[in-house]
Amino acid sequence: MKRVIPALVLSAAGLVTVWRYEPSVDTGTSTEVAAPASTPSASSGSTVVTGSTIQTEKGPVQVEVTFDGDKITAVRMLQQPNHPQTTAAVPKLIASTLEAQSADVDTVSGATITTEGYKESLQAAIDKNATSKATSNATSEVVAGSTLATEKGPVQVEVTFEGDTIKSVRMLQQPNHPQTTAAVPKLIAATLQAQSADIDTVSGATITSDGYMESLQAAIDAKGA
Repeated sequence: MKRVIPALVLSAAGLVTVWRYEPSVDTGTSTEVAAPASTPSASSGSTVVTGSTIQTEKGPVQVEVTFDGDKITAVRMLQQPNHPQTTAAVPKLIASTLEAQSADVDTVSGATITTEGYKESLQAAIDKNATSKATSNATSEVVAGSTLATEKGPVQVEVTFEGDTIKSVRMLQQPNHPQTTAAVPKLIAATLQAQSADIDTVSGATITSDGYMESLQAAIDAKGA
């Protein structure tokens, strides 16, 4: 009997050792869940736009909006007043925005100032998205103006349009004269600002200016034809 007792003790100790190092079982109650590594923060067709920062009596308000085309898919507050009423109002404002798909949402009672700042920042983001989309959708068109035979030599321009906007002007032909060389950058700069051929003549290069404007107008008229 004296020999049996130590054996039983050792067996019990062995069981204790095995029990202590037995792998834990996942019960599915963990509160920490890792996102899949391949999941992007936004879909490939999404555009994230930051609205302007609106200074209110309660503090700055600024939103970040995620668009899928023209659709508002998410709104996130980048800046907001540190106030309980604001904290309570923000989820309501975001929910209303997703439903209305615009900045035309009702004011949240008790958070009028924050609401107004939110709507203004949101509208700025909507406007920015619309402008960006219009620009990206506009296709470039390059049009050569007619060649004008002037006393100094031929004048011809080439105009690049993006939608209805004149994006650039390039001289295809121009008189080989110092005054023409000095005048051309001024004529092009004036064109980009005026967005038309209605520009002033450059002093000392009247003939070239007149030829330039006539060729430019011909390109504008030929655009889209």
